[in-house]
Amino acid sequence: MAQLSTNLIFGAFFFYFASTLFFSVAITGRKFRDRSGAEANKSGFFGYITAVIAVALSLGYFFTRWYVAGFAPVSNMFEYTTALGIAVALAFVIIHPIYKNNYLGLFTMPVVMLIIAYASMFPTEVQPLIPALQSNWLAIHVITTVIGQGILGVSFVAGLIYLLASIDFSRSSKSRTGIEIVQYSVLSTLVYVILSMGFNLADYQAEFSYINENGVEAEITYSFPPIIGPNEGELISDQGMNPLVSAPAIIESADLNTVLWSMTTGLIIYWLIRLVFKKPTGAIVQPLLKKINLNTLDEISYRAVAIGFPVFTLGALIFAMIWAQIAWTRFWGWDPKEVWALITFLFYAAYLHLRLSRGWHGEKSAWLVVIGFIIIMFNLIFVNLVIAGLHSYAA
Repeated sequence: MAQLSTNLIFGAFFFYFASTLFFSVAITGRKFRDRSGAEANKSGFFGYITAVIAVALSLGYFFTRWYVAGFAPVSNMFEYTTALGIAVALAFVIIHPIYKNNYLGLFTMPVVMLIIAYASMFPTEVQPLIPALQSNWLAIHVITTVIGQGILGVSFVAGLIYLLASIDFSRSSKSRTGIEIVQYSVLSTLVYVILSMGFNLADYQAEFSYINENGVEAEITYSFPPIIGPNEGELISDQGMNPLVSAPAIIESADLNTVLWSMTTGLIIYWLIRLVFKKPTGAIVQPLLKKINLNTLDEISYRAVAIGFPVFTLGALIFAMIWAQIAWTRFWGWDPKEVWALITFLFYAAYLHLRLSRGWHGEKSAWLVVIGFIIIMFNLIFVNLVIAGLHSYAA
């Protein structure tokens, strides 16, 4: 059953890729004619059908893993991040029949693939639950939260497309700089996945002994060649190289070295793309979006927030506080995850306030939904992996 679960998510990934190709053809490919002579493009329909199949396989993975583990598969970084990718895809297949927007499919499917690929970089084995997680509230709180975030993920995609279609890339502006930073960040994440897969296939591991923050000798393993090595580190494995720089004692993780590899390589590739095309990366994509209806995208992003925000609030705050009272005998404790869940709530509440009372539409609204999802991903990745707290088990 465990192998079946793995096969299902691999199969889903293939269909997400196929869906991307179909939506690409729907936008850039040739038009076909039906029997009545009217133009009809079946590629968008096939893109949606393959997305539905991918979601069905993803849900098959989710419930099969749930059966194998005996609890909802949302208890660690691999499981939760995979669930987030599935939730974004599920939200898309529900929204698409309403608007039939192939552009949304073309951008959503790669985002889903990138999230699932990123999740696969974490340990994928089924792990036993620690006592704090052995509760039915795990499924209630976390699944509701991830569904809300998945719907908000669709608002992010719609906002991103809006910005790519509407920003004038021929002149310098804050908006152009901002969207280039977003694209560079996505590219760096993709580079991280590719590099991780490459070094894993090469079976690269460099082991070091080092002096930790408490002045005690310890050992650490690097899965990337150490540009920044551990404090007073000494290579003790046959593989690896001596680091160029030693990290301060307070940093006892190889994550800083991994981030440096991803950001540096991503920056090199980003500038190579700009040199080859001789234009900003956003301007490369923009010609595909000439026929897009910006008002439709604005409506999609707003309606996704209007639905996703209350679902997220229910899961990340209300259900979370009920579980916190049961597990820790207090509703609120200013844990880093709790604080960032509150920040996310306040940000989207401010978005809805500005949208409804001050009429923030168009580019301003698009920027808010993009920034909102960046906050969600910051909470998922940085807060889980770097900041210590009661939720650190999620790493």
